[in-house]
Amino acid sequence: MSGVRAGLEGQVASTLRWGLGHALPRWAIRGSAKRGDLHGRLIEATASSDAAPLELFEEVRADGPLHRSQFAYVTASLPTVKEVLTSNDVRAGVDIGSAPGPLGRLSTWAGRRAPIGPLTPPSLLVTEPPDHTRYRKLVTRVFSARAVQQLRERTEQIATELLDDLGADARAGHPVDLVERYCALLPVTVIAEILGVPAADRDRVLRFGEGAAPSLDLGLGWRHFREVEASLTEFERWLHTHIEDVRRSPGADLLSQLVTARDEDGRGLDDAELKATAGLVLAAGFETTVNLLGNGIWLLHEHPDQLRALQDDPALWPNAVDEVLRHDPPVLLTGRTVVRDTELAGTTVPRGAVVTTLLAGANRDPEVFTDPDVFDVARANAGDHVSFSSGRHYCLGAALARMEGEVGLRAVFYRFPDLALEPGARRRPTRILRGWGALPARLQTQPVATG
Repeated sequence: MSGVRAGLEGQVASTLRWGLGHALPRWAIRGSAKRGDLHGRLIEATASSDAAPLELFEEVRADGPLHRSQFAYVTASLPTVKEVLTSNDVRAGVDIGSAPGPLGRLSTWAGRRAPIGPLTPPSLLVTEPPDHTRYRKLVTRVFSARAVQQLRERTEQIATELLDDLGADARAGHPVDLVERYCALLPVTVIAEILGVPAADRDRVLRFGEGAAPSLDLGLGWRHFREVEASLTEFERWLHTHIEDVRRSPGADLLSQLVTARDEDGRGLDDAELKATAGLVLAAGFETTVNLLGNGIWLLHEHPDQLRALQDDPALWPNAVDEVLRHDPPVLLTGRTVVRDTELAGTTVPRGAVVTTLLAGANRDPEVFTDPDVFDVARANAGDHVSFSSGRHYCLGAALARMEGEVGLRAVFYRFPDLALEPGARRRPTRILRGWGALPARLQTQPVATG
């Protein structure tokens, strides 16, 4: 009987998570969008268009640094985005469980039965100090600038091996999907090696990542929601087995270090914390970098003058990666919840309010970036973008992503300087994560001089 009861509770909890986290918000947002609410229109636009809603970003900006919509405050101002993301008066994520009354209690009850995902505690994305500080400290040293520099040579080797495989197709005149065959495989191979994931499991990890990526989105349909939770559940089971394997036979990889790591008080990560932290590092370690590489290939293909500038001056490649991140960021926006009455951008914002920071909008703030809609690999302040967030939740893998972006983009355009994208390119269906799902291309094999 206990098993039957647990199964029924699980079904009820899943239905509540969907209803409170997706169905109800989707209904409310659609209604607000029809009434002209700018935030509602923006969310609807991200679901129905391949293009970032730049005109809506401008509408938000035109209303001042902090726009008040029906359900949230919204900002596309880079200084205000940084103020929100660094404020101690806001917390990461949008938590219905913090709402008073039965709605909050139901959400909390259902959330306790959710599979571990990027937006469920104790994920680094939605925890705050002191827990966030403790988790992050245990992971940060592996992603230091020095550690990433040591990974560069291995990343270059992986890129070369992948491009060798593509070269065989190029010589045969066959088109290839650069996302499937290169943009996805490069970062997943790197992060899998960092975490000690066996080569035989890497295709599964890719599938987990693709299946779980929409968990960041709002307003999923029931079937899609169930598919996402199934992917998260399968990923959690696999991760449990992998962690147990590492416990039995630890190596020099990050996961082995996390399993044995202790802070100054001798405290390590418990099972839930370990799975959440390792799972986030694994998924975030390649999902956004897939987008970075795909977006970069598309932008440089569409701006041949900028590619020529890089071919003439390869020293510009690191800056070019930041310009790709600024112009077409892998993450479109992020949400925060105000935990106490506070002031943001000169506006009094009450406790419990939601603030949506439009990262992609802030990256085109004309008060910060001259001609912000122009893609310029030599832009002097390209690195001032907020694509890696800001403050205590600044992406701990930023140095790794920049390095992989530089190595990956430079290598593919050196090996195939005349690559031509074919019809059939398509964006990923996710709303928050922004990238290409497919980039069919025909490749040439004569590299240009690197200067």
